[in-house]
Amino acid sequence: MNAAEYPQPVSATKILPGDFAVWLFIFAELSVFALLFLLFAITRVRYPEMFAQGQASISTAAGLANTLALLTSSYFVVIAQRALLNRQRIASVINLLLALSCAGLYLGVKSGEYQHLAERGFGFGSNDFYFFYFGLTGFHMLHVILGMLVLLFLSHQVYRGRYHCERMNEFESGACYWHMVDLLWLMLFPLVYVLQA
Repeated sequence: MNAAEYPQPVSATKILPGDFAVWLFIFAELSVFALLFLLFAITRVRYPEMFAQGQASISTAAGLANTLALLTSSYFVVIAQRALLNRQRIASVINLLLALSCAGLYLGVKSGEYQHLAERGFGFGSNDFYFFYFGLTGFHMLHVILGMLVLLFLSHQVYRGRYHCERMNEFESGACYWHMVDLLWLMLFPLVYVLQA
């Protein structure tokens, strides 16, 4: 039996979706947020009463609504990618626009939260809790806005027919970024809104 008759080993390596540079960026962003989350947790242990009072002043219902909005948005991005792979270009565009709408809902709810707190006299410099609350959620909101621009760009490119089964790298990169934004909120919501020291 010669070497050609032996079964060839199957490669165990799995290629990440999207561009590797985007994954490096995602890793860097997650690292920055991990550091901020750690600082938040340490400060909360030092000032439990201040953080408990601060948490009582923010709306858990609004945080939950934003969680559902971002989860739903990520779901629509997944459906958009599946539609694109099945050559359903218009369905993909529609789902990306639905994802954008959910992200817009997130921005609306978060802006309402900020306005409500401002009307009650709470701001970035009120105390350590509000410093972290506005800092963390504001930094995340900037990522949401960037992600919305990415989704808008992707929907335009899909509509133009730029992506197809053999050309998905750019689309997958944008989708991975959006899922990172969602993942960050899934960590931020319980940390800031729910968990007690």
